[in-house]
Amino acid sequence: MLKVGLTGGIGAGKSEVSRLLVASGAVLIDADKIAREVVEPGTPGLAAVVETFGPEVLAPDGSLDRPKLGAVVFADADKLAALNAIVHPLVGARSAELEQAASDDAVVVHDVPLLAENGLAPLYDLVIVVDASPVTQLDRLVRLRGMSEEDARARMAAQATREKRLEIADVVIDNDGPLEGLSERVGEVWADLERRARA
Repeated sequence: MLKVGLTGGIGAGKSEVSRLLVASGAVLIDADKIAREVVEPGTPGLAAVVETFGPEVLAPDGSLDRPKLGAVVFADADKLAALNAIVHPLVGARSAELEQAASDDAVVVHDVPLLAENGLAPLYDLVIVVDASPVTQLDRLVRLRGMSEEDARARMAAQATREKRLEIADVVIDNDGPLEGLSERVGEVWADLERRARA
């Protein structure tokens, strides 16, 4: 089994890269998706979040109001740390379960947004960083995701710097250009991952 960590700044196009890797045959373990699952209504995770941040972070239907919670934690490093202390151990446990379920010759890609921030690079055989310039990131967040420029900048600032991410990269996928070039580059990376998994 080849354990790959996949990361990139918000708006760099990591989701598109993970989609292309899955299409090639990778087993994807998506930390963001698991992070949503562990705070669904009725979970101990959601109960802990409400205990820490109060019932005002709930939507009327009892689910987590993610934009409201995001507005609270992305403006305050201590609150973000408190949220991470609840969610990260739950995500780690679920990720380990999913990894154990994969076959011995699988290429298992862990899509982890905060890989650099949390010093997780040593957990993987290889780290892939999807890289785009801050100008490209900001444009995508505002144009494609409808964020305000202020919100987009705050979210970018809450993440590791581009330099810090690139320091931990074994493979860099440049995603500043058009999508056509991206699928070709991911194809090359996939061929290399398959070779490594078989070695």
